[in-house]
Amino acid sequence: MNSQVDEQYFVDYEDLEIHELMLKDRPRQEAYHNAILKNKQLFKDKVILDVGAGTGILSAFCAKAGAKRVYAVEASNLAKLALNVIEENGLSEVVKVIHSRVEDFSLPDDEKVDIIVSEWMGFYLLHEGMLDSVIFARNKFLKDGGLMFPTSATLYVAPCSVPSRYQYWDNVDGIKMNTFGEMLRNVKSHKPEITQIDADCLLHEGTVVSWFNLETVTLEELDNINLQEVVAIQKSGNHQGFCLWFDCGFPSSSGKFEDMTIFSTSPKAPETHWKQCIIVLPPNACEAMEENTPIAFKLSMQRNPNDVRKYNLEMEMLDSDDVEHPLPCNCFMTKCILTKAHLQTMDTDDE
Repeated sequence: MNSQVDEQYFVDYEDLEIHELMLKDRPRQEAYHNAILKNKQLFKDKVILDVGAGTGILSAFCAKAGAKRVYAVEASNLAKLALNVIEENGLSEVVKVIHSRVEDFSLPDDEKVDIIVSEWMGFYLLHEGMLDSVIFARNKFLKDGGLMFPTSATLYVAPCSVPSRYQYWDNVDGIKMNTFGEMLRNVKSHKPEITQIDADCLLHEGTVVSWFNLETVTLEELDNINLQEVVAIQKSGNHQGFCLWFDCGFPSSSGKFEDMTIFSTSPKAPETHWKQCIIVLPPNACEAMEENTPIAFKLSMQRNPNDVRKYNLEMEMLDSDDVEHPLPCNCFMTKCILTKAHLQTMDTDDE
């Protein structure tokens, strides 16, 4: 990574208000607390690496879960605060705070760790590029068969309404402000917006943009993420943008999926500091949609060549007549209705 970009990133990360926001984010805190403390069997007598330890709270969780040793690696000057937190909780015998980039860090005697813990997620999952450092640590320090916390991440997209950008300006204390609203929308349509929307604003349950297995994902897979899709609107509403959110899954001691801790930033889940990433459509691309209307689009996420911690997001609307639809497709186009009926007939015949 560019050293100047990295230096500024770590300086910004020292802002205590950022960490106050994260520490008061109950869904975030409860997900990590439950994933670690409710799976003590996985942590007992194990060696843990906490990548980007921040205030040290995740390292403290690991120590409370019975870890033999926790290496809390933090590149920013926040490492001094983390050391105080660990000492304050009487965990210095277990947790060793290291002020270093993980890329510059070495374990004693080329030791390997049993588990890597990190809270690396950014807006729309990949903003900040911290997953790069987690992958580096995994490749260099994790034992064969070791565990990643979280172990998977899924990025979703769904068409949505954005009433804060549209309906709100119809009446501001009795005054129509649509002219202002339109000018604001033109500005906002060039840059994704981080905001919380109501679950009712979703016009579709969401489709997967990308799923990441944190045990195997490579840096190359993160450089370019593309999705071309057709979705059928599941409820009538105004299509005014696209909503991006992510879920993360953590290992469980039982090994069963149903016992995994799943953490979500969906509009349907409790609000987090990540909120959602909204790509607002320009006014001429917005329209009222009836249920089962097909929406075809292409989403592209590419690393910013001047700042690898950021991505350029591009949304292109496509003509649903020119794009292949998924099978089955629930839209109201005749070809999809006939194909769906044919597939249902085949299923009935198989029975």
